[in-house]
Amino acid sequence: MTDKNLSYLKRISEVFFSFLLLGFTSFGGPAAHLGYFNQTFIKRKQWASEAQYAQWIALSQIIPGPGSSQVGFALGYHRAGLLGAIAAFVAFTLPSFIVMVLLAQFDHHWQGNIWFDAVVHALKLLAVVVVADACVSMWRSFCQSKTMAGVAVFSAAFVIWSPFGFASLAVLLIALCFGVITRHSAGTTVTESLPKVRCAWAFFGIAMVVFLLSFLLAGGMAGLFADFYRAGALVFGGGHVVLPMLATFVPASESDLLLGYAAAQAVPGPMFTMASFLGASATPAGANVWLWAGMATLAVFLSGLLLMLSAQGAWQGLSRHVQFRSAVASLNAAVVGILLAALYHPIGTSSLLSVWDIAIVGLGFIWLISKRPSIFVLILMFVLVGLARSL
Repeated sequence: MTDKNLSYLKRISEVFFSFLLLGFTSFGGPAAHLGYFNQTFIKRKQWASEAQYAQWIALSQIIPGPGSSQVGFALGYHRAGLLGAIAAFVAFTLPSFIVMVLLAQFDHHWQGNIWFDAVVHALKLLAVVVVADACVSMWRSFCQSKTMAGVAVFSAAFVIWSPFGFASLAVLLIALCFGVITRHSAGTTVTESLPKVRCAWAFFGIAMVVFLLSFLLAGGMAGLFADFYRAGALVFGGGHVVLPMLATFVPASESDLLLGYAAAQAVPGPMFTMASFLGASATPAGANVWLWAGMATLAVFLSGLLLMLSAQGAWQGLSRHVQFRSAVASLNAAVVGILLAALYHPIGTSSLLSVWDIAIVGLGFIWLISKRPSIFVLILMFVLVGLARSL
């Protein structure tokens, strides 16, 4: 084996184990995952720049699918090609997939444990700290002018107070139009290159063909795949929107839907692994529960991952145009606003339940910005805080 092949395998292995560790520890939902990715892969490992990272986030918000998993998929592709992207997806999803299938099998026995609840709450507080740090870092990078700061503030306010469910997508489209019309900072904004994607249009074609075929499949495992694929292909706005989509397309009981949704928020990793729970719950007697859960999980993620690759190829081809560079500047600022809105809700509103919670988050944030400890040291400290509060 040549040195080049060994180096490539080493990068794939690095991607897999880096995402696997985060898959075990990334509590807090999609916005928190983006904070963890920023801390681990952009700041510490320096796999990509802040500008590239912001473009991936913007893409993940515009196209349907699991936002944080799409960003992780793109990071893996950037680091080690298609196999790196697959390694990132499998590693980040695997821990929560296993836990969700086990939870489906053992049903309600995990609920009500004081220690479990305390640790989960402490990790939600950590998510507030990590997302706040990502907001500060990205604000410094993309909101240097008053105009871009205004775009970010408008985007945050729009998402927080919007009465409809597609607010993140709507505000990105508004920012896109604003950038094209005004050409703000078009001469100075640098759109850093994203990695070229081979056969980008082929990935788009596969995603569309499978979507159309899904309407023809019914019954058994094929029908299961079709139901979950359609649900995943129509989720705009991040992980929390997966609940109404699954309720629309998947024939599951209301109790299974709500229990799966609650479990997805309590475990680390992507919320789309709610499909793992529902796939396991839908397994016929005598069938392999892991196979059915795996098929449901693959189906709900597949469309978003294919679209991420195809959209990245089209995005890069537009980067030489002046209007596009201006649009990217506005989109970057809007992404900051979306993260600020997510910091407030659902992360802040579901995590900061007392004065003590606010104090813990404040101390954790000061520690993070002043000492820059490893994300895993942060996780350990917050777990210990949670266990101490449960005693």
